[in-house]
Amino acid sequence: NPKVWHAKSLVFPELNGSPTAEGFVPQKDIVYNELLPYKDKLDEESNEFLAQIKGNLGRAVQLREIWPGVLFWTRKLSTYMRLYGRKFSKEDHVHFVKLLYELVTIPKLEISMMQCFARLLITLLKKKELLSREDLELPWRPLYELQDRILYSKTEHLGLNWFPSSVEAVLKALIKNCRPYFPESATQEMLEEWRPLMCPFDVTMQKAMGYFELFLPTTLPPELHDKGFKLWFDELISLWVSVQNLPSWEVNLVSLFARLANDNIGYIDWDPYIPKIFTRILRSLNLPVGSSQMLVSRYLTNAYDISHVVIWISALLGGPSKQTQTQLSGLFNSIASFFHPSNHGRWLMKLMKLVQRLPASVVKRLHRERYRMPTWLTPVPESHLLSEQDITDFVESMKQPILLVMFSKTGSLDAAQALQNLALLRPDLVIPPVLEKTYPAMETLTEPHQLTATLSCMIGVARSLVAGGQRFPEGPTHMLPLLMRALPGVDPNDFSKCMITFQFLATFVTLVPLVDCSAAVQTRNDLTQVEKVLCSASAEFEDFVLQFIDRCFALIDTSTLEQTREEMETEKMTHLESLVELGLSSTFSTILTQCSMEIFQVALEKVFNFATTNIFETHVAGRMVANMCRAATKCHPAEALKLFLPHCCNAILQISAYEEELNEEELDKELMWNLQLLSEVTRVDGDQLLLYRSQLVQILQLTLHLKCKQGYNLACKLLYHILRSMSLIYPREYCSMPGGVQQHTDTYLPIKDWGRPGDLLNLGIQWHMPSTEEKEFVFYLLDLLLKPELQHLQKHTQGEQDISRSATGYGNIPISTFPFINIKPEIIIQLCETNVYTGVDYDLSRENYREDICKVIRPLLHHTLEHSEDDIKSLFSIIKIINDLLHFKGSHKHEFDSRWKSFSLIKKSMENKLHGSKQHIRALLIDRVMLQHELRNLTKEGCCYRSVHQDLINDLLRLSTSRYSQVRSKAQNVLFTALGTYSLCCRDVIPAVLEYLDPDRTDVTQQQFKGALYCLLGNHSGICLANLQYWDCIALTWPAILHSGMSPSMSLEKSSVVRLFDDLADKIHRQYETIGIDFSIPESCVEVALKMMKSSNPEPTPCAASEQEELEGRKRQEQKNKDSVQKYEKLVVDLLDSLYDRNLLWKFEQIAIGFLSLMLRDDHPLPSSAVLFFVESLNHDSLLVRNGAISAVSGILKQLKRPHKKVAVNPYDISELKTSSLLAGDRPDNQWLRYDSSRLPCSQQDWNECCFIEKTHWGYSIWPRYTFLQFLNITVTHHLVQNDVFNLERLVADSHESTQRCVAEIISGLIRGSKHWSYSKVEKLWALLCPLLRKALSNITIETYADWGTCIATACESRDPRKLHWLFEMLMESPVTGEGGSFVDACRLYVLQGGLAQQEWRVPELLHRLLQYLEPKLTQVYKNVRERIGSVLTYIFMIDVNLPHTQPTTSPRNAEFTERVLARLKPLTEGEEEIQNHVVEENTEGDQDERTQAIKLLKTVLKWLMTSAGRSFSSVVPEQLRLLPLLFKIAPVENDDSYDEMKRDAKTCLSLMSQGLLYSEQIPQVLSALEEISRSSSWHARYTVLTYLQIMVFYNLFTFLSDAKAVSDVRALVLSLLEDEQLEVREMAATTLSGFLQCNFLSIDEPMQAHFEALSKTRLPKRKRRELGSVVDTIPSADLVRRHAGVLGLSACILSSPYDVPTWMPQILVDLSAHLNDTQPIEMTVKKTLSDFRRTHHDNWQEHQQKFTDDQLLVLTDLLVSPCYYA
Repeated sequence: NPKVWHAKSLVFPELNGSPTAEGFVPQKDIVYNELLPYKDKLDEESNEFLAQIKGNLGRAVQLREIWPGVLFWTRKLSTYMRLYGRKFSKEDHVHFVKLLYELVTIPKLEISMMQCFARLLITLLKKKELLSREDLELPWRPLYELQDRILYSKTEHLGLNWFPSSVEAVLKALIKNCRPYFPESATQEMLEEWRPLMCPFDVTMQKAMGYFELFLPTTLPPELHDKGFKLWFDELISLWVSVQNLPSWEVNLVSLFARLANDNIGYIDWDPYIPKIFTRILRSLNLPVGSSQMLVSRYLTNAYDISHVVIWISALLGGPSKQTQTQLSGLFNSIASFFHPSNHGRWLMKLMKLVQRLPASVVKRLHRERYRMPTWLTPVPESHLLSEQDITDFVESMKQPILLVMFSKTGSLDAAQALQNLALLRPDLVIPPVLEKTYPAMETLTEPHQLTATLSCMIGVARSLVAGGQRFPEGPTHMLPLLMRALPGVDPNDFSKCMITFQFLATFVTLVPLVDCSAAVQTRNDLTQVEKVLCSASAEFEDFVLQFIDRCFALIDTSTLEQTREEMETEKMTHLESLVELGLSSTFSTILTQCSMEIFQVALEKVFNFATTNIFETHVAGRMVANMCRAATKCHPAEALKLFLPHCCNAILQISAYEEELNEEELDKELMWNLQLLSEVTRVDGDQLLLYRSQLVQILQLTLHLKCKQGYNLACKLLYHILRSMSLIYPREYCSMPGGVQQHTDTYLPIKDWGRPGDLLNLGIQWHMPSTEEKEFVFYLLDLLLKPELQHLQKHTQGEQDISRSATGYGNIPISTFPFINIKPEIIIQLCETNVYTGVDYDLSRENYREDICKVIRPLLHHTLEHSEDDIKSLFSIIKIINDLLHFKGSHKHEFDSRWKSFSLIKKSMENKLHGSKQHIRALLIDRVMLQHELRNLTKEGCCYRSVHQDLINDLLRLSTSRYSQVRSKAQNVLFTALGTYSLCCRDVIPAVLEYLDPDRTDVTQQQFKGALYCLLGNHSGICLANLQYWDCIALTWPAILHSGMSPSMSLEKSSVVRLFDDLADKIHRQYETIGIDFSIPESCVEVALKMMKSSNPEPTPCAASEQEELEGRKRQEQKNKDSVQKYEKLVVDLLDSLYDRNLLWKFEQIAIGFLSLMLRDDHPLPSSAVLFFVESLNHDSLLVRNGAISAVSGILKQLKRPHKKVAVNPYDISELKTSSLLAGDRPDNQWLRYDSSRLPCSQQDWNECCFIEKTHWGYSIWPRYTFLQFLNITVTHHLVQNDVFNLERLVADSHESTQRCVAEIISGLIRGSKHWSYSKVEKLWALLCPLLRKALSNITIETYADWGTCIATACESRDPRKLHWLFEMLMESPVTGEGGSFVDACRLYVLQGGLAQQEWRVPELLHRLLQYLEPKLTQVYKNVRERIGSVLTYIFMIDVNLPHTQPTTSPRNAEFTERVLARLKPLTEGEEEIQNHVVEENTEGDQDERTQAIKLLKTVLKWLMTSAGRSFSSVVPEQLRLLPLLFKIAPVENDDSYDEMKRDAKTCLSLMSQGLLYSEQIPQVLSALEEISRSSSWHARYTVLTYLQIMVFYNLFTFLSDAKAVSDVRALVLSLLEDEQLEVREMAATTLSGFLQCNFLSIDEPMQAHFEALSKTRLPKRKRRELGSVVDTIPSADLVRRHAGVLGLSACILSSPYDVPTWMPQILVDLSAHLNDTQPIEMTVKKTLSDFRRTHHDNWQEHQQKFTDDQLLVLTDLLVSPCYYA
């Protein structure tokens, strides 16, 4: 592919497969490492590290030591990948993957370990191009078993397993990354495994679809497609097409199809499905249509995920047919008006997401087709590549919505991201319209929102604009005008405008060197036109920089502290000010970095004068000015220091010449300011500072001992910056061109470098490496300044020298700000420590300053705590010093994290996703290298833990439990960080913490008690000591927490203490994950590890273990398993002991029971004493305890349940059929499963011969491949004692809620528990239960009917219906008798429905019987019975589905039932008169006429239609259509709630039906029905046809559009109703028409316009003049109607484009205005249209009026402000 001109081979020559120094070809290392100043040492280091990892990891597996060995070394492997990328050979890569795969799938592995391994495995598999299917094959079944065990855990809900919440996401990601490597036979195996679950009425359908979505591989090469998606594609897509009501599993299908389409572009023909796809996408946006729309709730919850939709669309684009692009343009046109900023609703977020993600997805696809290195993944075939034309069409279709979204309330950021991607594709189409909006926005002062929106979009397109390129060569010429016009945005009064302007300026300046090359126009003659323009424009750069500086000075002047806050005490900057400060300094330093030397000199002068002629207060303005000066010195240190340093030093020396000045509490302002300036200016390259060292030392000696706090703080800052800049490694400049900005010469023209990305190979970073001179100077300074301070403090501790308190403070603070920068920390490398080289060679002969400081600080701390514990400030300083001693290695972790975050943000906003391959700007690349260096600095996990650390941590613990809460919380934070760093120290700390909670100690203060609790609780991010995942820790902490309840310092009166215990218990419950008992490693794992140990390059360092060692390892592991079981049992016993302790407070009793319930596991039975405790607690007084005990006992019973024996059964033997077809549904081979009253097992022998199958879904789809398993009937002796029966009878008779509930639970449990009983026992049971149930159901009350429904449903769930035939026959005995009133009838039906619904498709006979029974009773009078019957009917017909590959059902069928109903409704359909609701006083069974009966029947039918609209899978259109005329007749037109139930129901039904999804073959049927109704005599019906039509067409838009005849039929229908005699119908027709025009369903073409023109010119007959007060004609003449129709048509055209003025509009407006004085109702219509037009076009009238000619404008202005408004 010649397009890949910059293939990576040009960029990274070392990737071309030449073995490097390591002796192997690395898979993919981090390129940034090559740019570090010490890169030559890295290969050796990484090799050694990798060898250690391979050796130790293999050895740990071999010795079976999962914890800590395997875990520790897998962590090290992920550290290795963070530092060096995938720098190992392919062979090693495969070994690592296989080993981790084995580890992840160890069946009994503790979950937290599984997650660790899984995360690492995901990282290893992330870049799938590195390993092809030839290199690696992974089995799928272990992952399926893992997923099934965790996500569909049978024991988790019983509390036998505690999984972390993140586990689901980790598992999904893991499967997603392993998917490409499943073997080719996998697809077939998966289908055989999960197809049997596909029963659409059962929850298992969701499970099957979820598995298909996750597991089915779609990246197989084309020659294997027959073994891949071709096996399932047709089946699943036809299922998707035929499902009409969005079941929850449809979302999984969409995700699967999107992935399939994306992985196999060009290998599947999607064309037949495209209209259906787009119709469904449009539906799932849930846009509001029509006036009175009811939303079906499931449409909201199950709507498609936009991210899948976007992938699907972008994969369908291109190809020969271009159909997708047409539909996509249609989609955006039809929803364009929703994007307009004046519209708002919950649907808006979805539209935004769509607009933002679609361009990104297309760019991603284009990158893959044109720029990505070819990999083993299937390339897109020639025929389906995106052509230039495709891209242009796509950008055109997206342009309009995005320009609208720019100004919406939420969307300018989404729009900016979308524009960034579109500008990469077609800058010439996208950028000009944005510029057109930006220039005016910069000019207006009244609409700041417009400015922020346009600027953020301009930032998005910055790179495309500046780079120009052949598509958009005039782009760069906009650069200077934009910069100059943006300057007024630096405005102190509008914060958000100010920030966005800074961002805008910085973005643009980063891309362009600011050099004045206007002279080049004369000297060179080879320039193009654009280049000449640019050269002459570049003369303005100097002007721009100076104006910007002026603006900044103005900003600073308005924000000085005196001016803003004279009276207030605060000296801190407010949050907004600090943001502005940040924006200002970063923008200023960017601008100066990019300046040429000439411009820099001018700017420097200006800043220097400003800084030295004024004196600023040091808090707000001072910080800003000092920052500006720092930026200037950082750019060119030599020039700037010449000015600043001597000036500041002299000023300070002059002022401090007077002795008493130095001891003032309030320092002289000028002195402060110069000190501040000096401290900022010294943040430059160390070698430049050396020239001024004598002056600096002099100033330091003077100022470090100032009395004034601010003063010595500034001095410390100065020292800090000097030390930092001398001793750290950092890049010196971040300019966009290597070697800084050059002047133009004859050969070089800076213009050519505009917008150029940095080049990774010649970045030319200039590093600052500390020279020997600098190091010497640093040591000199420390000896000079630090030594005396330490001696001072030492004497103070020994009590010889009494330092006044203030002096202690001063003594402390200077030290605390000393950075202990790499001055020889002690070095010691243990086996497991990774020592990372960071460019500093330690000189071991020097003394160790860390140790010195440590030796002084610890005694000082103890001294302070004993003598003056209230000296909080000193304690704070000490804590900070300890923190630095422990953790500071030149940079802080949190600073690093925030820098990494901001780096990724900038990268995102500036990146070029289309070309990829790291084409970032140079400054970003340098930043990334620097981050890599800091990452190496910070990598010191699991640091060797030595006695120094132990001492310091004990000190911290002492501080964490001291008297003052502030001290405690600061110390605790440092402590938690330390615990996170030194991994093994928790074992030391826990006993020390628990001492404070010991009830036997009397000397513990309340503060210490609270401090200790807080230490256990931990902070939100770090570790929680109370809940570490080891038995040793939990076994100590949990009992201690309970015992602490008896500690003398514990009081429940203090709410804070109570809250602490609550938080602790809560945190433990939230974070607890089941801790493993079994730590064994299977043999298969060890084999892989041995293979890894045998690989060379690099050789694993500790070699494989000997057999002797391996034997010991096994013993140790078995011992460890035994130990952990013992620890587990001991902990349970300890918890029980404390529970049986009399003195335990109730609060702690609850906590203890909570802890105990966490101890249930599914791999080890609970000790019997605990079982006894829980059983005894079942009738405890406290409700909480009872609930806990109930759930615990159910878990215990699950543990104790015996596995039943299983027998294999072949389903085909039973049905006496040998083969199976691929059909689902009611087939001959699953007939024996169904309920058949003639063959019920009614005797012992039948019962034994009958093969029961409990699960409902088996056999509906296909039989599972392995022959069927059935339980043996195990005989268990059950005594149902007679007096129990007596009790049950007594309870049933009592109608109270609690007793009824109790009975319901007992009965339901009895029925479920009799699963394996023998026939005789079961028969006795039912003889007992049937009368009880009958009695119970007649006693049912409003409170208990739900309980009984649940009882029966639970009893029938997953049970073979033939086993429960007694129950079903009993329930079927006449449910609707009318005895006991309507309520009992409704309840009986409800209970019956619960039982039958659980049985789904297996009881067709019962359903038929029920339907026969109910049909005559459909004319019920009572509303509740009617509603219930409606719901029951829904369930009866639920099984009648229209799905592919499914046999017609043997259950009742919808069509036949509808026929019978229609016959009974005849009296209503034939008559013409209004149908009134009929109310009968009492239910007289008299000779009610047919009509009344029919009305009653209709009410029930309405209920049925309403319930089935949202529930069934497919709506039965042909049958429903025949009911439509009736509904149209009844439905009211106005929105009025006072209508009776029947009319409201009819309206609801219509609303729900119109939203239904139609198949293309159903459209003609619906239209002909509507057409018929539109000729009906009732105008209500005609009116409702229109509202129905609006919703139906929009919700099936693309299906309609793909059928030309349907479109013309709809158009004819609307136009005919436009001429209706009834005014309301005409107006509705106009509204409908304008809606269709607006969503581009119909278009405004010549013939339509002409048609309306002609109609509107119909002549009206002359009116005779009458006397006033006589009656006007009431019936309009036909002519008037036609004339009005024409006017309405024209007005519909105008209202259809509310936000713009198309070419045809001006003429129509003028035509309309001619009718202003026509008779009513025409005049009214015209006025309304004009006022609407004015309202919607008023905002952008400036733009719109250019579309009109002068004459037209005259007429219009006359109209729009004419007196007729006020007449």
